[in-house]
Amino acid sequence: MADAERTQPTLTRSTCCYCGVGCGVLIESEGDRITGVRGDPSHPANFGRLCTKGLTLAQTAQSLTGRALYPEMRLSRESPRQRTDWDSALDTAAERFADIVRQHGPDAVAFYVSGQLLTEDYYVFNKLAKGVIGTNNIDTNSRLCMSSSVTAYKQALGADGPPTCYEDLELADCVLFAGSNMAYAHPVLFRRLEDAKARRPATRWIVIDPRRTDTAAMADLHLQITPGSDVALFNGMLHHLIWEGLTAPAYIAAHTDGFAALKQVVRDYTPRLAAEMCGILEADLIQAAEWFGRSPASLSLYCMGLNQSAHGTDKNLALINLHLACGQIGRPGAGPFSLTGQPNAMGGREVGGMATMLAAHRDIDNAGHRAEVAHFWGVPALSGRPGTPAVAMFDALRRGEIKAIWIACTNPAHSMPDLNSVREALGKAEFVVLQEAFADTDTAAYADVLLPATTWGEKSGTVTNSERRISRVREAVPAPGETRPDWWIACEVARRLEVLLRPAQLSRFGYATPEAIFAEHRALTEGRDLDIGGLSYAMLERAGPQQWPLPAGAAQGQARRYTDGVFAHADGLARFKPTAFQPLAEPTNARYPFHLLTGRLRDQWHGMSRTGRLPQLFEHAPEPSLSMHPLDAERRGFKAGDLLKVSSKRGQLVLPLQLSDELSSGSVFAAMHWNGRFLGSGGINETSLATVDRQSFQPELKHAAVRVEAADLPWRALLARRSKDVLALHTRLQPLLAECGYASISLRGSDVLVLRAAAGHAMPEWLGRLLALIDLPPGVDVLEYRDARRGLFKRVGWQDGVLAGFVFAGDLQGGEPLLDELLAGQAWQGPRLAALSPRQAASALRDPLICSCKQVKNSQIAGLVQAGVDFDGVQATLGCGTVCGSCLPEVKRLCAPLAMFPVPHRAPA
Repeated sequence: MADAERTQPTLTRSTCCYCGVGCGVLIESEGDRITGVRGDPSHPANFGRLCTKGLTLAQTAQSLTGRALYPEMRLSRESPRQRTDWDSALDTAAERFADIVRQHGPDAVAFYVSGQLLTEDYYVFNKLAKGVIGTNNIDTNSRLCMSSSVTAYKQALGADGPPTCYEDLELADCVLFAGSNMAYAHPVLFRRLEDAKARRPATRWIVIDPRRTDTAAMADLHLQITPGSDVALFNGMLHHLIWEGLTAPAYIAAHTDGFAALKQVVRDYTPRLAAEMCGILEADLIQAAEWFGRSPASLSLYCMGLNQSAHGTDKNLALINLHLACGQIGRPGAGPFSLTGQPNAMGGREVGGMATMLAAHRDIDNAGHRAEVAHFWGVPALSGRPGTPAVAMFDALRRGEIKAIWIACTNPAHSMPDLNSVREALGKAEFVVLQEAFADTDTAAYADVLLPATTWGEKSGTVTNSERRISRVREAVPAPGETRPDWWIACEVARRLEVLLRPAQLSRFGYATPEAIFAEHRALTEGRDLDIGGLSYAMLERAGPQQWPLPAGAAQGQARRYTDGVFAHADGLARFKPTAFQPLAEPTNARYPFHLLTGRLRDQWHGMSRTGRLPQLFEHAPEPSLSMHPLDAERRGFKAGDLLKVSSKRGQLVLPLQLSDELSSGSVFAAMHWNGRFLGSGGINETSLATVDRQSFQPELKHAAVRVEAADLPWRALLARRSKDVLALHTRLQPLLAECGYASISLRGSDVLVLRAAAGHAMPEWLGRLLALIDLPPGVDVLEYRDARRGLFKRVGWQDGVLAGFVFAGDLQGGEPLLDELLAGQAWQGPRLAALSPRQAASALRDPLICSCKQVKNSQIAGLVQAGVDFDGVQATLGCGTVCGSCLPEVKRLCAPLAMFPVPHRAPA
């Protein structure tokens, strides 16, 4: 067909499905296939920019391998699930839930949903739980993400929701990052900050983080505090501000309450004492306070480092106290700005989709609020008993108080703390329903009924981003298989439960479209702090994404809140909340001497169910690892690549060592993303602490006390295999991971799978099953070497003169250079027998990929820098940072004078 006759792709305007930035995207599709994604230049969140994850959305959507495509059920826990029809699956789920409710009451069932659901999905689930079943036992993985900031906003300001907007990023004169590696977690917003600082170099950046992240490396001041000491830091800063007269007395008198009590608390936190508690210099604490207090506009940006803590609410409140005391709120460039982790955590809170709230920011313990929602929904009453938040929900499931759980669009068998307890809870549950787009998550193994849901690109609705901006999500391609939208599934179950539990009641779930659900949600918000009475799908189509509040008659939403100094408390005054420093929920000790810190990788997202489908997103961090300061490793005799056992009071896992000077001595770091699909364990939450904040019920996921020791796993295996369907190969091999002392899978290049394994002894039977699964049989193009006495095995295969794959076991010498050859994909040179020899690779030390878009490696940048080339020259020569820009912070750090290039990571030998 001539080019002129080719069908033009369909263009669909939608929103990215990853973090809370809420970037607009333009989806190109042909028929039932998404062919491309680019940033939407008209969307006010990103103006066309996307990060590495957003730019690769099309590729992650193009394979159905691993997708849940048909309903499945099993007759007993011992039997495997079998494909069934929708009516049978929905009838069974509804009947089992109804039976349990009749026998044990409505609080014997629970729903655990997700900040990745659309607002319309969330609304129906909330109405189903609270309005039909009569239980408040519906919580969300947003409990693990944002609940401490929500609680602090409500206590201090009177209502949930950031008072700030994205425009403030360009208008701030002082930016304080607290517990946020924004360069990795919210890279598109970080680009806006970088651009603003380039235009206004006098802008000061202060980063508070126990690690020297790429965000911290770019700061004017990095406060590398002792883990958990944030409250002491903020109180010490406020002490200095009060002492030096840098507060705003007129603002405090007119717009706040409780300052006198706060002064009594912070008077004890002198800068010297606070600095000692934080492990930083007194001069640095004072400098941070001076910049914050003297700045015409101070903006704080914070995320999981404050929220995921047993004292998360106090940390948030102590930071908000700084803003209120200095009048740094309600005006351009100023305010406390909580950055949302998930794409619709905000929308879920708007509809009341959590165990501790009702729709439209109403409160469960308020009888008037309950009556309003009950009347609106047409039900006799709502329960006044607070529901069980996430951690308590799985504890109750484990104890048998909750009998059945419905899980939608989330993976608690990986993301919850103390995974041994969570797995035990799921195993003991009488009935588990999983509503999911992917059938291969860690949680899927526990599902009695699997309901296949549509996912990004296949569904329609709305989401709300971090600046309270509501955007449309639109369907670009038809739903694959028998998948259905989440709202449709919830409505079908609700209608069945209405018949079973409330037969005299007219159905309240006759929605034909997501727009009808949105209209009902909108009506419930009228007159509330998040009033969107003036918003509709038609307005979103006509005028684009809008911020709330947007009441009826308004032409657009409100960018900033509290600009008039009137807060959402009944008297209009903000509240100072005195907060005293409290020690870590689990301090280190002689038995568990290391602080374990957790966080994100740049190119992966959450449990990798989507990003883990694309090899190029592994290149920046190809394998799981435990980062440790080189001096700590040297003192213990550890080398880069050694397998180490990380143990806490709750569980353990094995990870390879990566040396890093980003950490202080006494701390180690592991990324949160790796799970049972890629690792022979559930990931770092095997060790994490389930203690929760007493006010927000958010668990302490960022810190645990651990012991680190060498793992006694002398037998090693390395597999690398090129495959046209690398995801299908991954699916076949994944069940083998859990049988090893250590095992990991990563995807590399464009079509290569790499599996590493280790055990305490040779595993010939396991190796035999591995060989059968990889489809690399002996033949014309295969060389093989066996030494049963020494436990050695090597098999190498070629296809059309190019290395196609290999398996080494027992002796891995030569494996790493062979992996380099495989990834290069070039014609084999020299004798093939050389592939079996224990040669030393010039590239045995991994050369990290820095720029995913241009495939620029660390060594290329290092070579230019050592030759005297500056950042501009490096960028012009290599092109790094010129596409999505996600790598810019790292490139700038590497180009800085006296840059410390990353300590190489040697793969496990």
